[in-house]
Amino acid sequence: MASWLPETLFEIVGQGPAPSKDYYQLLVTRSEIIFRWWKISLRSEYRSSKPGETKETHEDFLENSHLQIQIALIFGARILDYVFNMCEGKFDFLERLSDDLLLYIISYLDLEDIARLSQTSRRFAKLCTSDILWEQIVQSSCDTITSDMRALAKDIGWRHMFFTNKLQLQRQLRKRKQMHESLGENQLF
Repeated sequence: MASWLPETLFEIVGQGPAPSKDYYQLLVTRSEIIFRWWKISLRSEYRSSKPGETKETHEDFLENSHLQIQIALIFGARILDYVFNMCEGKFDFLERLSDDLLLYIISYLDLEDIARLSQTSRRFAKLCTSDILWEQIVQSSCDTITSDMRALAKDIGWRHMFFTNKLQLQRQLRKRKQMHESLGENQLF
């Protein structure tokens, strides 16, 4: 397992399937799976029950079908697959990169690739439409960015500004400048 990975690789909490009110936690560390549960019940026979915990090494978890079934029932098949892959040493390293680093990488992609990447996950959709990314893209495609352009980008967004053709952009800048000048004159009177 890669040594630069954090100690806790994955954590999820949830409630058991209805009508259960029991609370569960699944924690995946570099060396083990920790599964915790708390029984929540008004029934007298469960009131004195204490929270439970099971710890398994990654190798033991891969063999423990009972624990796998519990995880699938509580958290779903996708989470079970994700945890299974981590136990086998298959990590999604892209998911572990910071947003800043991903934005830097994405800024070098072609527009078509950015559009495709935005369809892969919610996180990438958010990153691919972020103003930070489109500001980087506009800065790399323009020689200079004036303070008027920055102000307009703040109003309409960097992405919208990038896809606006130059004539429309010049018209919007002129219109914005006239509006601010007229507001300045109105404040004098």
